[in-house]
Amino acid sequence: MTDRSVRQADVERVGLWLAGHGLPQDRTTPLLAARLTARRRARLASGVVLAAFILAVALAYSFARPADGSGPYRPWSLVVLAAVVGGLVLAQSLLDRQVRRADRRVAATLPRRAAHPVRPGWRTVLGLPRAAFAVATFTGAMVLAIVSLTVRDGTAQYASIVLLIGLCGVAVATAVQLRHVLTHPVVADDEVSLTADGIMRVEDARNVTTPTVVWCLPTVSVLDTAPGWWVAAWCVFVALGAVSLALITVSAGLAARRRGTTLASR
Repeated sequence: MTDRSVRQADVERVGLWLAGHGLPQDRTTPLLAARLTARRRARLASGVVLAAFILAVALAYSFARPADGSGPYRPWSLVVLAAVVGGLVLAQSLLDRQVRRADRRVAATLPRRAAHPVRPGWRTVLGLPRAAFAVATFTGAMVLAIVSLTVRDGTAQYASIVLLIGLCGVAVATAVQLRHVLTHPVVADDEVSLTADGIMRVEDARNVTTPTVVWCLPTVSVLDTAPGWWVAAWCVFVALGAVSLALITVSAGLAARRRGTTLASR
């Protein structure tokens, strides 16, 4: 990777990023710019992939419905939905691979490598509150989806199956991405770049575990057929999740300020 492969605008963004995290702006380098640019592009592409996934789930659900609103659903739609889930996991894995490839190119140019005495684990990168929040979110969504299966209506049950398949796909994709974040090698040659590497890792983990898609999936499936009590329960679930995430974020920010840094995982 050469300096020419990074635009000047990307280098300027690095200065803003460093300043925003309390790091010296004079450490702006094309190599750091390349890493941040790769992540920014991957997150943008990931957003497009997730939006396409939600749209595909909606289409699979809609086209499987009988034209007159009655009668059995077309079973092929579940096969299509399973293929969509597989495509989601594959697409996210390919995006992660692009980020790791950019990191490897940067690492190959470093004259020496710095590393943490102990590899940062999930408690350091993600933090116990966010990890518990992610587990609780997926568990709660799964429980509500399973509960919706108890409704004695074929249409509602089919919608619940669609939701369950979608949730399983998002859970697998999240686990794969989080594994990549936790296991990819550190790319740094001094203390400042080591700190920057840790911050990028924390940002990646937070981005992966934000449950936006989980909260949105019922809008393209279950909400169309679910009884009122289930819709109310899901709205409460999302509201509690949003408040919890906000509290975790604020708490992490306050803890970081007390330690003199601008980003913390706990």
